Amino acid sequence: MAGNSRSFRRTDLLFLSPWLATLLLFWLFPIIASFAVSLTDYQLLSGNFAYVGSENFRRLFADDVFLRAILNTVVFTVGTLPVTTACAILLALFLNANLPARRFFQSVYFFPSVVSLVVVALIFSSLYARGGYIQMLGELAGLSAPEHGFLFSQMTALPAIMAMDIWMSSGYYMLLFLAALQSIPRELYDAAALEGASWWQRFRIVTLPHLKPMLLFVVILNTIKSFQIFVEVFVMTKGGPLNSTMTIVYFVYEEGLHKFNIGYGAAAANLLFALIALIAWLELKLIRERTV
Repeated sequence: MAGNSRSFRRTDLLFLSPWLATLLLFWLFPIIASFAVSLTDYQLLSGNFAYVGSENFRRLFADDVFLRAILNTVVFTVGTLPVTTACAILLALFLNANLPARRFFQSVYFFPSVVSLVVVALIFSSLYARGGYIQMLGELAGLSAPEHGFLFSQMTALPAIMAMDIWMSSGYYMLLFLAALQSIPRELYDAAALEGASWWQRFRIVTLPHLKPMLLFVVILNTIKSFQIFVEVFVMTKGGPLNSTMTIVYFVYEEGLHKFNIGYGAAAANLLFALIALIAWLELKLIRERTV
């Protein structure tokens, strides 16, 4: 019996070995290596490599560019998360109704999510540019626009990227909410209607409680995605003008792969990892408390 048990464990280990190898090679080892490098002053070009302890982390908290990157990332997350979620829910409610051409609208709203992010960023760069369609529409409406385009103004560069992200992400989350809406039993709505409940009362009493697990899932997913924003900044602004769109991941790229300060960049990456892990843990704790 003991022999069969050991054989069974060896078989399990054999089947799990590809997953374990992937976990060790592409997840665990990079995390450990990144933390080890963050404790050094390793520079790729000069080859300097000396143990500096927590010096890189102390420098980060005194670095105005890194603090600006944290602020921009938080502003981006707080600004896009509620708007994206609200748009996704409204679109899902609209598509969940028995409307003609429902499949067509579903494809139209989801389409931005399947287009390459680089392509979307290039298209929006031309729309936001000086003389672009958005500036022209603003002038026709009597609104003032930045002279050199939306991406070259400290006031409008980050909001312009946030608006693009909301437009692109809403369709994807809409599909998740639509799946959750279609799992709600129709009998609950019929019973509420018999009781004379209005649309808002049906939404608050029936729809919202059933959407809550998906809502919390979307919030976690979107929060992590927002803290990792990079491609939009890389393609559209390179962190400018004057660091007004600098984010944490772009800061890591600048220090690690542009200036070749590998140790300093690794320290910033580790702080980002800790920040995302903390936020994910807090939100998972919230989910457990709400679903118990």
